[in-house]
Amino acid sequence: MRVLIQLAFLVMLGTSVSACAIVYKLPTRQGNVIDQKQLDKLKLGMTRQQVNYVMGTPIAQSPFDENRWDYVGYYKPARGKPSSRNVTLYFDGDSLTRMVGVETPENDKSAAAPDAKTIYREQKKDENDATRGTDPIPSGVVITPPTTPTP
Repeated sequence: MRVLIQLAFLVMLGTSVSACAIVYKLPTRQGNVIDQKQLDKLKLGMTRQQVNYVMGTPIAQSPFDENRWDYVGYYKPARGKPSSRNVTLYFDGDSLTRMVGVETPENDKSAAAPDAKTIYREQKKDENDATRGTDPIPSGVVITPPTTPTP
């Protein structure tokens, strides 16, 4: 009987310890969200307002050097290695003159080519979006114009 109790205790202990891996961990994102699509839109000669529209407000703007904007992004997925990215933009007056950190990092797996399943899913989504506005949607409501009484 004692062996059965010990065995049941060990099974319960093993089950509770193995359940720890089931806990969902939230991904952590800090700083600016820096997307390569945003960075590809940046062009030398853009105004500060245009850069602010594309990239958003910089996280670090030096009070001593107003011609430098720093964008710092950090992302830690629930499982996997964290990644960070720093982009520095330099202005001369109101014009963008230099960009540092805009190139895609070599070790960034998120910028790798998508697999065939993802491409197919995106194509289907684009097709559905294109046809969504053209289909007439019957509402089932019939509105009759008001009749005017005849004299």
